[in-house]
Amino acid sequence: MGNRLSKIYTRTGDTGETSLADGRRVAKDHPRVEAMGEVDSLNCQLGLLLAGLDEQRTRWPGLGELSEVLAPCQHRLFDLGGELAMPVYRALEGREIERLEATLDRWNAELGPLRDFILPGGSRLIAQAHVCRSQARSAERRCQQLNAIEALRPELLAYLNRLSDLLFVAARLIARRQDRAEVLWQAASPPA
Repeated sequence: MGNRLSKIYTRTGDTGETSLADGRRVAKDHPRVEAMGEVDSLNCQLGLLLAGLDEQRTRWPGLGELSEVLAPCQHRLFDLGGELAMPVYRALEGREIERLEATLDRWNAELGPLRDFILPGGSRLIAQAHVCRSQARSAERRCQQLNAIEALRPELLAYLNRLSDLLFVAARLIARRQDRAEVLWQAASPPA
């Protein structure tokens, strides 16, 4: 692969516009740019989660499986961002959604049914998985907003939806593999 960037700053965005990969110039707050930014933020948060999983792998070997499943998601999110930047580009495939669904089924079988609402917390890794889940939902909302004005491939929207589900289940699985109790929501006491 040749050099992708010969210069980091270009000064072309100083007026509030940016270029898409297809050459179009759009406002930096255009729904497409907003969607790209949310996907990028998710990828960054997922990188933090993966770093944490790798750091804790020796202490809790069961976390290795989560890293193996989630690491490819960073690459697929980059693909998704590429599709947002280049609307004619096609990189994300349906089989990746099927991979997430198969993992969801396997992990849910290990965890059993969810009986209570749970809150982010219990350990730094559990909370980070929930941050990723929340960021995935945000990316999905931004992509849906874009989809309302410029149609996106259904695979992009489905992928973000499944990934957010996977990250929720991953948070629960991390709790189990770290032998941590999930933080359960407690309803407020009725006023006296």
